[in-house]
Amino acid sequence: MFNEVYDVIVVGAGHAGSEAAAAAANMGSKTLLVTMSLQNIAQMSCNPAMGGIAKGQIVREIDALGGYSGIVTDKTAIQFRMLNKSKGPAMWSPRAQSDRMRFAEEWRLMLEATPNLDFYQEMVSGLLIEEGKIAGIRTSLGVIIKTKSVVLTNGTFLNGLIHIGEKQFGGGRAGESAAYGITEDLVRAGFEAGRMKTGTPPRVDGRSLDYSKMIEQPGDDNPGKFSYSDITQPLKVQRSCWMTYTSEEVHNLLREGFDRSPMFNGRIKSLGPRYCPSIEDKINRFADKDRHQIYVEPEGWNTVEVYVNGFSTSLPEDVQFKALRSVAGFENVKFFRPGYAIEYDYFPPTQLKHTLETKLVEGLFFAGQINGTTGYEEAAAQGLMAGINAHLKVQEKGPFVLKRNEAYIGVLIDDLITKGTEEPYRMFTSRAEYRTLLRQDNADFRLTPLSYEIGLAKEDRMRRMEKKREESEAFVNFFKETSVTSAEANPVLEAKDTATISQSEKMFKIFSRPQIELDDMLKFEKVREYVEEHDLDSEVVEQAEVQVKYSGYIEKEKNNADKLNRLEDVRIPENFDYDRVKSLSYEGREKMKKIRPVTISQASRISGVSPSDVSILLIHMGR
Repeated sequence: MFNEVYDVIVVGAGHAGSEAAAAAANMGSKTLLVTMSLQNIAQMSCNPAMGGIAKGQIVREIDALGGYSGIVTDKTAIQFRMLNKSKGPAMWSPRAQSDRMRFAEEWRLMLEATPNLDFYQEMVSGLLIEEGKIAGIRTSLGVIIKTKSVVLTNGTFLNGLIHIGEKQFGGGRAGESAAYGITEDLVRAGFEAGRMKTGTPPRVDGRSLDYSKMIEQPGDDNPGKFSYSDITQPLKVQRSCWMTYTSEEVHNLLREGFDRSPMFNGRIKSLGPRYCPSIEDKINRFADKDRHQIYVEPEGWNTVEVYVNGFSTSLPEDVQFKALRSVAGFENVKFFRPGYAIEYDYFPPTQLKHTLETKLVEGLFFAGQINGTTGYEEAAAQGLMAGINAHLKVQEKGPFVLKRNEAYIGVLIDDLITKGTEEPYRMFTSRAEYRTLLRQDNADFRLTPLSYEIGLAKEDRMRRMEKKREESEAFVNFFKETSVTSAEANPVLEAKDTATISQSEKMFKIFSRPQIELDDMLKFEKVREYVEEHDLDSEVVEQAEVQVKYSGYIEKEKNNADKLNRLEDVRIPENFDYDRVKSLSYEGREKMKKIRPVTISQASRISGVSPSDVSILLIHMGR
């Protein structure tokens, strides 16, 4: 092993590292995955769940591209819910509770079954950089391993510092040591580094909770799944989560410990995730609220360990314990371990190209929390893209970059590269301007052909996607071509309190009405016969329903995306001299010199670049 030169070395085996290693190896690169603990591959460091608002779309995109996260989630899920079903399909977001131990085990088994992938357990303490190119890694034992590319996915481990009240100690995660040396090497190479913070709640003994005082949160009656492949199946049995609330009494008990909180006494100076604040931060920021939701999430099928979602904290353990015992249902709670905050190094992502390769060191890629993101899904998506592009770089092939109108993954990476982030970045549907196109139901249509082209998505994926597309298009055409009489339609329309018809109409027009759902259409004999005759599965039916009911919105968004892509096609030369364009604003010029946008469209999204700057660039380039 030590005498070999690897194509790709992935440092860190969290969600980003696992996807990066799988992608590079599956595409044919000789790959090495280096981690401080092989027992903790793809560990769910925080809540035992995948997906959620916008994050569920990302997991489906990873699956459509040939990544492993969707398959692993399906195989280890204990509950599945489709969130936002009361809203339009652009907002539907799948989420699954996972069995934490089985999740990590399944990831390891899938990685071990992946050809071209080696493993090594040790801390990476340095990087070998020669003439501006990555050449290898150095471990804490002094082992040198040579490589053509490196993907860094260090999570919260780079100079990690854990805080619990007045106590602080080095660590990348509870019970695991921090990683030292890499930050220092990168800073010496000219990289800008920063610090961020995240936190986690206490884990408790489920046997000590009184669920009769909580509100049950069951899974869906007809659960779906993440993976488009047929190697996983929807759950037949599910475990419930539960919901309870804090109270003013709980808040007062927590306030008593604020003077001992590292968040408020100045020991933590870095920024935490705005949209996933600690309980003390919520009490402080939302002082008008007399209660906050707490979600009680089981950590697996058989374990009694429970995750207390909504109670993330770095307060002293005695304050955590006393306050939590005042929450309804937690009166006799027993702790497995207290919550804590962790500070760690990150590198502002404006230092990267859209491939996630660094601008300063050729062949060096960053993915996950090292880029300032938070969340398993965001990390996994970056890992997948970095692994793909590391392989393509070694093979001297063109880069693989997703546009904003092609994937949430494209939005995520473009936001990071173009805008940067000074606080942990989390994906939301509102960040995507083309979210009607980027739905969870059509990720395979959007991305599987692209992945198949570069050799990651396999033949069976491609054929399955093509079959689904053909069947859904045929079903939509059936609605366009088939009429229904007023005698057949009016009883259904009256029952839904919508206008009746006086003559026959095409089913497409009836189905397009906002009041009419698929269940209503299935009351027509012709529709039932079509579904039964063609043996349509739920994914095909759902896809056709969306295409019928939202065809106008989808077409409008496609037209807007086409306009954007005209600017995406106007490339800026790599060594473009912005100083020569005197009419550019000072701020616009400086921002573009720093970020080096690749296209006019990307330049237009940089904070500080005005529309007039974009017009001036277009004129200067003869457009």
